[in-house]
Amino acid sequence: MADNVSIDDMRKEFERQLADLKKEVGAINKSLADRGADAYEKARDAAGDTYGRVKEQASGSLRQARQQAQLVSDTVRENPGTAATVLSSAGIVGFLLGLVVGATMVGDSRRW
Repeated sequence: MADNVSIDDMRKEFERQLADLKKEVGAINKSLADRGADAYEKARDAAGDTYGRVKEQASGSLRQARQQAQLVSDTVRENPGTAATVLSSAGIVGFLLGLVVGATMVGDSRRW
């Protein structure tokens, strides 16, 4: 009979330890869930802040580009001859630069 009591006592102790372990696992799961939620909220807030800054910068850049385009347009309207001279000069410089680069590339390929 002494064996039955000790086996029952051991079973009860084991069940008690198992219940304690379940409580600890539950507490750990809750802690992990809370930490995950906190990390998610922090990441969401950081992403929202970054989006807001990028949106403001893009808006400012767009506004500035519109102003510059308007300024160029007004200048061209006021000075059409100067604008034509500048554009044709830029075209000639670009053409000459293309010729130089092309000749350099052909010269380099002949060396190989």
